[in-house]
Amino acid sequence: MKIGFIGLGNVGGKLAGSLLKNKFDLTVRDLDENLTNEFKNLGAKVVNSAKELSEQVDLIITCLPSPKICAEVMEGEDGVINGLSENKIWLEMSTTDEAEIKRIGQKVLNKKATPLDGPVSGGCHRAETGNIAIFVGGERTAFEKILPALTVMGRKVLHTGVLGSATILKVITNYLASVHLVALGEAWTVAKKSNLDLAKAYKGIAVSSGNSFVHETESQVILNGSYNINFTMDLVLKDTALFDDLAKKLNAPLEISPKVVEIFKDGQKKYGSRAWSSMIVKRMEDANNIDFRATGFPSELTDNEPEEKGYEI
Repeated sequence: MKIGFIGLGNVGGKLAGSLLKNKFDLTVRDLDENLTNEFKNLGAKVVNSAKELSEQVDLIITCLPSPKICAEVMEGEDGVINGLSENKIWLEMSTTDEAEIKRIGQKVLNKKATPLDGPVSGGCHRAETGNIAIFVGGERTAFEKILPALTVMGRKVLHTGVLGSATILKVITNYLASVHLVALGEAWTVAKKSNLDLAKAYKGIAVSSGNSFVHETESQVILNGSYNINFTMDLVLKDTALFDDLAKKLNAPLEISPKVVEIFKDGQKKYGSRAWSSMIVKRMEDANNIDFRATGFPSELTDNEPEEKGYEI
């Protein structure tokens, strides 16, 4: 199977790297020539347009920053759709909007190709080792056809159902992660002002009913002071807005979600769109004139679990 990958950013570059490392026939496309040159030097083929890539491969993967950019890559004159033909598969691995996936998916179907949505969850450090989780929505037959590629990009792979279902689940999980992060800011505030040993508090939370994946990962770079989670404030705002908008479409009144959006908007205003998302806790540090520093924590996260072949769950 020939695979094309469009979008070699923080997550996409790591996923594409796993494919290359595992000897898949890979063609790449990105606006940043430095990134494509790196892949070329490692053995990947490079093309000059998304259309050209789409014409040359069996599976087209997109991993892009926003629904708007994805639409441009897919629907432009030199876009993916104009290069599609029968039996090709498009896998959208960005975090995007369910309605948008279905809209573009219909255009893919009109070309007698198959659309799948396949967002990932678990952080950039796990994307690098191929231990990230992948949700996939869409036709089961197409899912099974690309499963060998999915199981080198991720460890746990879940077929979620119809096209768009993976996107909804991903938006839900990102919302929960954002809530946990905001709550950690308040938890660390109380811990610090109570004069707790923050390193011991970290361990205590990790073995308690209050634990979360966000605590186990993001609290480490918060306590270090780097805040470097490799994910930025603007991306969280995109994700929380997707969740909030979905709830509005479903006529489901929410209480916490609008407040979380408001908090991250304030964080973006204070620290900038490209500030690390975990800096949202700095609002509490600044408001209380404290910091959450403790020794023994890393400035960046690494995945210490051994890289293993993935599987369907």
